[in-house]
Order: sequence, then C-alpha cells, then structure tokens
Amino acid sequence: MRSQYCAEVDENNVGEAVSLCGWVNSYRDHGGVIFIDLRDKSGLVQLVCDPADSTEAHKVANEVRDEFVLIAKGRVRLRGEGLTNPNLKTGKIEIVVDELIVENKSDVLPFVINDEKVGEETLLKYRYLDLRKPKSYEIFKLRSKATIAARNALDAQGFLEVETPVLTKSTPEGARDYLVPSRVHAGEFYALPQSPQLFKQLLMVGGFDRYFQIAKCFRDEDLRADRQPEFTQIDLEMSFCGQEEVIAVSEDMLKDVFAAAGHDIQTPFNRIPYMEAMEKYGSDKPDLRYDLAMVDMIDIFARCENEIFSNIAKDTKKNRVKALKVPNGDNIFSKRQMKGFEDYVRKFGASGLGYFQMKEDGLKGPLAKFFSAEDLEQIIKVSELKVGDVIFFGAGDKHLVWDYMGRFRIYLAELMEIIPENRFEFVWVVDFPMFEVEEGKIKAMHHPFTMPSNIDVKDPEEMMSIAYDIVLNGTELGGGSVRIHKPEIQEKVFKLLGISDEEAHEKFGFLLDALKFGAPPHAGLAFGLDRMMMLLTDSPSIRDVIAFPKTQKAQCILTQAPSPVDNEQLKELSIRLRDKKRTTTN
Repeated sequence: MRSQYCAEVDENNVGEAVSLCGWVNSYRDHGGVIFIDLRDKSGLVQLVCDPADSTEAHKVANEVRDEFVLIAKGRVRLRGEGLTNPNLKTGKIEIVVDELIVENKSDVLPFVINDEKVGEETLLKYRYLDLRKPKSYEIFKLRSKATIAARNALDAQGFLEVETPVLTKSTPEGARDYLVPSRVHAGEFYALPQSPQLFKQLLMVGGFDRYFQIAKCFRDEDLRADRQPEFTQIDLEMSFCGQEEVIAVSEDMLKDVFAAAGHDIQTPFNRIPYMEAMEKYGSDKPDLRYDLAMVDMIDIFARCENEIFSNIAKDTKKNRVKALKVPNGDNIFSKRQMKGFEDYVRKFGASGLGYFQMKEDGLKGPLAKFFSAEDLEQIIKVSELKVGDVIFFGAGDKHLVWDYMGRFRIYLAELMEIIPENRFEFVWVVDFPMFEVEEGKIKAMHHPFTMPSNIDVKDPEEMMSIAYDIVLNGTELGGGSVRIHKPEIQEKVFKLLGISDEEAHEKFGFLLDALKFGAPPHAGLAFGLDRMMMLLTDSPSIRDVIAFPKTQKAQCILTQAPSPVDNEQLKELSIRLRDKKRTTTN
C-alpha cells in the first residue's frame, strides 16, 4: 500500500510518484484547493488535492474528516516560495494527489488528539486514541529501544533468557497475591508471581549460571503514581558471585540502556549506606540532585530547657532530633509560610516543626530562649549557618522523624524550584538491615531469601543483609541481594521471622529441598522497567509508559476489567459468591 512513511519523503524525492498511508491529522479548504495533513508513526506530510490535477481525488478529499484512514498516491513537489514550514520535517515539500482512497471513516472523536486538557478517565477509556499522539508513540519507541538494549547488554555478558511460570504457588513476599482458581483442582488456587524470585534461584541450582528475563509481575497492592497491579521488570540472577559483580553487570547494562535513549551516564555510581541515607535524607531512596541534607541535633537538644525536647533527646537509640538548613531561607519564606510548614508535616504524623532564623546578631526564633548561648553557637557551627539561613527541626521517634523530615526536604526543594532538570543522579543504597519491626513483629526488609552479613549476631535488629537498591532521582529503580544458598542459614532466617518448620516446608519446601543438592552462591537484582521509562521520558505517571494501564483503583476502564462472570463459570471453579448485602450487614 505504501512506498514509504510520511516523514521519509523529502526534497530528494521531488518529481517521484509515492504512495502514502495514514490518518487525517487536519484538513483545510483554501478556495477550492484542499490541504490535508496526513499522519503516520513517522510524522506528518501535506497532501494537496486540487481539482485541476484530479477532480476525483478532490471529490474524495471534500468528504474527508479528522482521523479518516487514507491511502494517497501522487507526486512530490517543492512548496511555493514563503510556504515552507520549518517546524515540520517534511516542511519543504508536499504531495500533489492524483488518487485518494478512504480506507476507513471515523466517527467524531470523544476528544481531539493532542489535547492536553482531556480528563484521565476519558483518555484511559479510549486509550487506543490516546496512543495516536506522536508523544505516545515516541514513548513506546524509546521503551522498545531500551528493552532491546538491555537484552543485548545481558546477552553480551553471557546471560541466558529464560521464561519462568506465570501460574505458580502463593507465597508471602510482602504484598498480596493475585489468586487464580483452578477448575481441575477444586478449591485450590494458583497465584500470579510477584516476582520470579524462587524460580530464578532454582535456575541457579540447575547450573544455568547467568539468567535474565523481561518479566511480567503482579501485586495486589494500593496504587500510586509509580505503581501498577501488573508491571514489567528486567530480572537477572548470577552464580558464583557477590554484590560487586551484580553491581558491575547492572551498571554496564544501564549505561547501554540509557545510551539507547540518547543519554551518556557516568559509571561507577555513588554509594551510600542505608543508615546514612536515612539519617541525612530521611529516605532509603534519596534524591541527590540537590543537597538539603539533615543534621543530627540530639546531643544539643538534650541540654535545652524545654522538657519536651530534652526528654525526647535522652533516648538516642529510639529517637532523633533532625535539623534541615535552607540557605537564604529567611529571604525566601515569610514568617507566615514558615509557620504554615508545620501544617504540612502534621499530615505525616509530626507533632510540630521548630525553626531558627540566622540574623546578624545570632539565632532567633520562638525556641531560642530554651538554649544557652554556647548551645546556640554550637547549632550555628554544626549546621554551618550564614546570615539569612533558616533551619527547621523535627523531634520524636526516629522512624517518624525520618519520614516527615524526608518528605519536608522534597517539599522544600520543589517549592524553591532547586531540583535540576535533565539530570540523572544514580546512587546505590547498600548495607540494609536484615529485618524491620512493625507492630512488634519482625519482618524481612527485602525478602526472606536475602543473605545476612552477620548471621551469628544475637539481636535480630542488629543483623545486616547483603542487599542493595539502585535509586535514580529519588525513585527506587531496582533492588537485589546476595541470596541464601545454604539450607541451615535459610532455616535460621525463617525461625527469626516466626515461620515454623511446618509452614516453611509447606510454602517453600521445593526451595529448601533444592538448596540441599549443591546450590551455588548466587545473587541478583530486578529493575522496574516501567519506572525506568517514566524517568527516561520525564512522564508524570507510570501509566503514561504502559500501553494499557490500570487506574488507581486497579481497573481497566477500556475493557471494564475486573468484571463479573456468569454462574456457570463460577460453578466450574467450585466458587460461590456471598450475598453482598448480607455480607455488609453481618
């Protein structure tokens, strides 16, 4: 049907006969001569339908409307003097049409292609129309290039691509599983994989040495801008290696992926221990494109005359007093704004937010009276304050303070517009604790198959793991760890997590058995491909880089999924639904 794509025609084709296909981007009738901008994946080209050249083509063009599908045949000519369009790749030429075929008509669209003010629900309902935007096509063109680059990079380093099962066993990995009922085995269920974690470890036991997969994963969890119920990750695993080898392979792969997207990134990336990230930035995924690091003030506040602060500061293990300096903040924020910042942090559980202003004659602020002159001088020294600076501080439980002060840091950076654009700042966060305690219960910080670095420590809260996350511009791009390859270590970790031998063998018996048959040391990592593309394309939401995404309620508006099924299907699956009204009242 076509001789070339629309935007491939240029001055070198003048005088040639061409056949082009695409959609009507726009049309204009100028005194009987009809101009049509024809669009395909490559871009636009202008068609000229003049009755002097072809009455039949002009007659057809007269009936054309936006988004009609056309096949246009004609000859290439230069545009007239002063009629070129410098903003268009084909702006110097046009196609004089002698045959025009309407391959398909289009109803009036629910929105205009490229209209940026259309509501998201409408865009998702008609996602196939939203995908016609040149911007959308460029996103998925870039995604394809990035995926191919990842494949080629890993293939060049001796990795083997292996597909792992999608219907598998439900295992607790941190989020809820999507369950699939079995028709053949009544009352039993498969689970969609949250990750290929266990299978890729089994591949290492199987001697595959280096595995990768562009894997579909599923998690039934609450959604946000960088989450979807189904997502894609670049998953890899290596045998006879440790953290350093995985990091080296990952950096090489990322360099190739970003190069395919037109960005030259420098390796090796910086590294920061988990505790340092929390203490300085209040987050294990710090955005290092700007400074605004927190400073510890707990020793100074222990000596202040305000009992609330001094009592908090006495428990240095459980509590924190953190200060956040804003250079020249006294000239940026009004006192009203600074008092309003307290309302912001209260949304995240803070009981308050204090501040000092650095004046010519020293620190000023509502709480200055509770500190000695020596301690005020110490605050200035530790924070390296200059006249005009403002310092905010939060106090309380360390996890709470880290959280709200970390959020406040990002809030201030956005408010002051100090976050650089078009910059990629990678950092490895390393040396994670093995466990975290939630509501008095020990949980694995990464997952229970992570190798501890100090397995013999008595206090589980002091046990560290050989785990590493890769962070880009404040977004966790991927995470991995050295895996447990010895059954006695795996069993000990299960015990610390409160998983009984019976439960461990019921849920992970196949893995525990495999570890007994000569499992090699192995480690791996998984990158979120969707998140990576969101950052590479500077998209505000992960939904923009997924062809057919779900809403924040995990619904597909396009296909109306999830949806009810008929009773016959339920009967085949041995499922009976409760009466909704009765369930609600009970």
